[in-house]
Amino acid sequence: MAQNVIGIDLGTRSIKIYNKSSDTILNEKNMIAIENKTKICAIGDEAYEMYEKAPDHIVVVFPVKLGVIADIQNMQNLLERFVKKVRNAKGAFQSNDFCIAVPTNITEVEKRAFSDLISSSKVKAKKIMVVEKPVADGVGAGIDVDGPQGNMVVNFGADTTEISVLSLGGIVISKLVQIGGNRLDENICSIVKKKYNLIIGMKTAETLKRNLGDAVYMTKDSMKVYGRDIVSGLPMERNILAESIYEAINDTLQSITAQIKMILERTPPELAADIIDTGIYLTGGSAELRNFDQLIHQETELKVNIPQNPSECVARGIAKIVTDPQYASMAYIPRDKIFN
Repeated sequence: MAQNVIGIDLGTRSIKIYNKSSDTILNEKNMIAIENKTKICAIGDEAYEMYEKAPDHIVVVFPVKLGVIADIQNMQNLLERFVKKVRNAKGAFQSNDFCIAVPTNITEVEKRAFSDLISSSKVKAKKIMVVEKPVADGVGAGIDVDGPQGNMVVNFGADTTEISVLSLGGIVISKLVQIGGNRLDENICSIVKKKYNLIIGMKTAETLKRNLGDAVYMTKDSMKVYGRDIVSGLPMERNILAESIYEAINDTLQSITAQIKMILERTPPELAADIIDTGIYLTGGSAELRNFDQLIHQETELKVNIPQNPSECVARGIAKIVTDPQYASMAYIPRDKIFN
């Protein structure tokens, strides 16, 4: 495999780009801010700072929705700028091979959009390779995906949760559930509005989820937040109780665990026996929700493993695939995606 490879994991909320030449991973928000419909004024984390705060002439866009590319033009603009940023690292090359992770349970047209995104952009791709996202996720989580042993990987992302059973370097069974961390934030916004007569934004909801969210325990903690009072319309402070956050997120988390149990029921018996030994691997940007691993354990009676920095598991998996000959066969070249 070539020495100069860039690996890409396009998430709904964040984009991770691995640069082989510098052995680094860029991890930024997958967002772009556009002024007057034409001028790009910010990308990534800088655009996130503008989210829910920008005036009408500045629109902050998420180009990826529900795991697929919804806005090809803005995603292309983002990709070109992020690739330029990683190429500025010491030892970077000006022309690269690319490896991009794609979800499994999407249409062929949606899958093709991932490789087309690179080929139609200005990133100077020499060769484009594709890897199935659950496979890269498993490799990045430290699983021996090449072996005959069955392993379950649950990627709990922003818009989707992908539940997969891996064996012998491939995907035996997989399901993409359109529920993720954003749904929890929406539920928190709704319950704060209903119980506290306060309108808050998604960023505030995410902060509440991060500080008070618990998948198992209804604690007595609380947190002060600011929003707009429904009655007066004026800015107001409220003390939000952790039990309200638990109430907001519990049903959604139960839906995810029900989907995990359904996949386990459909898993071939021999692989199911392996999963009893290996447990479930929980990855993705929402995997660090407090005690979600314990909730899955309670519902399935299986141990749950959370790798270090679970949001970057796919990017780390791509890194191994493009650097370790043992995993090189897991990346394939789509038809007509080789450039001379």
